[in-house]
Amino acid sequence: MTVRRRRSALYMPASNARAIAKARTLDCDVVILDLEDAVAPDEKAGARDRVVEAVREGGFGTRELVVRINGLGTPWYEDDVAAVRRIGVDAVLVPKVSYPTDLEAVRGSLGENGPPIWAMIETCAAILSLPALSGAAWANRLTALVAGTNDLAKEMRCRLGPDRTPLVPALASIVIAARAIGIVALDGVCNALDDPARFGAECAQGAMLGFEGKTLIHPSQIQAANAGFGPSEDELAWASAIVAAFARPENADKGAIRLDGQMVERLHLAEAEAMLAR
Repeated sequence: MTVRRRRSALYMPASNARAIAKARTLDCDVVILDLEDAVAPDEKAGARDRVVEAVREGGFGTRELVVRINGLGTPWYEDDVAAVRRIGVDAVLVPKVSYPTDLEAVRGSLGENGPPIWAMIETCAAILSLPALSGAAWANRLTALVAGTNDLAKEMRCRLGPDRTPLVPALASIVIAARAIGIVALDGVCNALDDPARFGAECAQGAMLGFEGKTLIHPSQIQAANAGFGPSEDELAWASAIVAAFARPENADKGAIRLDGQMVERLHLAEAEAMLAR
């Protein structure tokens, strides 16, 4: 089984051919070709054509390739869906998904065999609908929840500081909803391009909350995201020790063992194996 890492998911404006070409060389885990916020209205059609061309040309290697389309109800939605439905992308990122009916509408547009859906959670209604969205995930092939922190903060009218305190309950709810059904959860973007300390703190907070990775707006953020959402050397060493300990013949039938002064259960073994696989 292939285990994907999604530590860094970089938005690249689909209207910029040079940016798309550069994406093929970057050390990010996910490339998100963006037809929505990063593209001006009069450039939407050209950007859409560029996405089709780029995806068919390929060259993105092992990077997961996702296209963010314009949302339901916008003038560009139908053309975006028609374009991504016929090309081989790993997923379609849909903005402002708020209700299960949104998922159903997008799945209907993409077709039963169309790409999986990644849903942006960026409205207050979406936060309140998270249990229902989780319940509708399998029927609509929803495979990831992506925090849209900018739009969510705007709609909440909250005042964000470096610690993002007003958003923490919503961010934790997104992780819980994703974990409940075994799908991916990605943290929102950090706008502070010239403040690496703040970006690092957001990565640490996101990892602490349980996100797999973070969405990014600039290639300069990739290295810190990969480090922040990847295991440390100490964590890898501990995971290896747990796996080795349970592999000993005398521990084969034990549900819990003592290891370096700590009680370790088989649930910790599963976590260790997953970490090493990633």
